[in-house]
Amino acid sequence: MKVTKETIIGDVLDYDIETAQFFIEIGMHCLGCPASRGETIAEACEVHGVDADELVEKINAFLAKK
Repeated sequence: MKVTKETIIGDVLDYDIETAQFFIEIGMHCLGCPASRGETIAEACEVHGVDADELVEKINAFLAKK
């Protein structure tokens, strides 16, 4: 899976639940909420004041190691 800023968070979590750690690190503790699972990475990062490009890079690096 190649993650982009427009990727839906729920799709990332469904692909690999271990990616939850990256969302929790940015303060997104509501991963079980249907609304948060439907957001794009860019939307979540905007709300939490995080650089979306950095988060996408971390997630893709993590997934590439598997």
